[in-house]
Amino acid sequence: FRNVNLFYSTLAFSGLEATVMQGVEMSLWSRLQRLWKSPAPSTPQGSLTGPEVLLEHSNVFEKGVFPVTKGVWVAIGYGLANVVILEGDEGVVLVDSLGSRESAEEVKEAITAVVNKPVHALILTHNHTDHIFGGGVLAPDPDIPVVAHETTSALIDKIVSRLRPIITRRSMRQFGNYLQGSSDFVNSGIGPFLDAGPGKTLALRRPTQTLQDKEVLEYPGMRLQLLHAPGETDDQLVIWWPEKRVLVGADNFYKAFPNLYAIRGTAHRDVMQWVASLDTMRSLRPAFLVPCHTRPVVGEELIFETLTCYRDAIQYVHDQTVRWMNKGLTPDEIVEKVQLPEHLRSKPYLQELYGSVDWSVRSVFQGYLGWFDGNPTHLHPLPPQQKAERLVRLAGGIEAFREQTRQAVQEKEWQWVLELTDSLLCLDKEDSEARGWRIQALRGRGLQESSANGRNYYLTRAREWEGLDIPLMNQATPELLQSLPLSAFFGAMASNLNPESAAELDVCVGFRFSDVGEEFTVHLRHGIAEIQERFPENPALTVTVDSQIWKEVVARLRTPAVAFAQGLLDVEGGRLLFVRVMQCFEQPA
Repeated sequence: FRNVNLFYSTLAFSGLEATVMQGVEMSLWSRLQRLWKSPAPSTPQGSLTGPEVLLEHSNVFEKGVFPVTKGVWVAIGYGLANVVILEGDEGVVLVDSLGSRESAEEVKEAITAVVNKPVHALILTHNHTDHIFGGGVLAPDPDIPVVAHETTSALIDKIVSRLRPIITRRSMRQFGNYLQGSSDFVNSGIGPFLDAGPGKTLALRRPTQTLQDKEVLEYPGMRLQLLHAPGETDDQLVIWWPEKRVLVGADNFYKAFPNLYAIRGTAHRDVMQWVASLDTMRSLRPAFLVPCHTRPVVGEELIFETLTCYRDAIQYVHDQTVRWMNKGLTPDEIVEKVQLPEHLRSKPYLQELYGSVDWSVRSVFQGYLGWFDGNPTHLHPLPPQQKAERLVRLAGGIEAFREQTRQAVQEKEWQWVLELTDSLLCLDKEDSEARGWRIQALRGRGLQESSANGRNYYLTRAREWEGLDIPLMNQATPELLQSLPLSAFFGAMASNLNPESAAELDVCVGFRFSDVGEEFTVHLRHGIAEIQERFPENPALTVTVDSQIWKEVVARLRTPAVAFAQGLLDVEGGRLLFVRVMQCFEQPA
């Protein structure tokens, strides 16, 4: 394996790989590349259990900056995502920037040691955290364009401002950030680890150049085609370098069954749109496919076959879910019916090491029909407390119910234990024995998982029951706040309103931000915060403040009292009323 790596690296440096390819039978070349790009497991794959397959999968994340072909490099293993380096005559274009300032600084040093040229542009393939928060390091000069789809900025704002608390908490579980350094942690499915959380800071550079469908970037010795290819996200971009037959595939392909649904929480992913994008990608007939997670795939026929099987797997799950939906089955029933056929299930790049077929089935169902599964029992289900009380009564009392749970623990029926302890802990959250059973079940279920997402989520939840607290990831900094638009802050305020605190209030507040020429209305009306991007007529309160100061007040980096004392916040109509209004808005947990 090392000799193959050295041999191919030498060819790539010298620019001789095309010559060699002409003289070597393509099938043999493909096998050679397969050895280098995807080292075979030390044990036959069919004999491995789920956790063992995940352990072998860690080989895919070997750390380094690897040549793909002359002028194309990929940095793997520095965080969850890759950084792709496209080298022209006078500079480089970087694709994605990792998830934190610290990881970006490390990869920048590694890249510079291999190719030390100015940065022409930074391309963001999409809005996910692990791809965007090192931009201030990799492209620090504000004159360097940051290129992305036209919707990327709004999608960043939605996560960073409105959904940050819950997405943070669930992401930390999914990616196993609080398991790292322990024997429980193997990897994060599509990367060695998520480079975010405690000890990490954010260096976001927002897009400065956007596109809708396609665009061409030209620099000396380099002509890149950017194509909108929605898949894992709606703003996904792929990059095609036709002269080198290199396709940067973003997150529409990686070596694992795709995340058609992410358990950290995500908007519905249109999987047939994803299939169409894969069709576009394979129609280009690339000779080099560089994903933004896991290793490149080399060889035209191998890439075509790989993308074909990948899109077929997605379409199969979609079509068979819809087929059984139309027969009236519920999601719980459909997941028992839909499994990939053997010719797809056996592919190394379709192992359920990240996404899961049954999660995907549920997502497809909900995307078409919403939350209601068709069973009228579920239209108005009993509240958890009432259901738990009735189940205990049906079992013959609390001791009989506890005995059934104890027996399930002894028999290691972990899913059943989880469902039983749901009821016990609903009745008494401080039940120490039930808590212990639940921790055992979470650990037992997690250790059976081949999906890194599932494993990490189960095992992190076990630690939370043991007392682990997951705080907000990457606390807001003035630098990050400055990069976000005011509209994002006001949008987040509405969903952080405590309606009980505001039930008696009917107050209209007008905000003026002279430094940016923007105005807003917040009408607090009996438990509702109506937000408008304009100044109101006859407001009860008028607030005049610098936009950055206001962002820091909302983010709790400053208090209104301190801002008043420093003369940074001016309120007409009564400071006490203003303070009362502000107290109605909760700090995200």
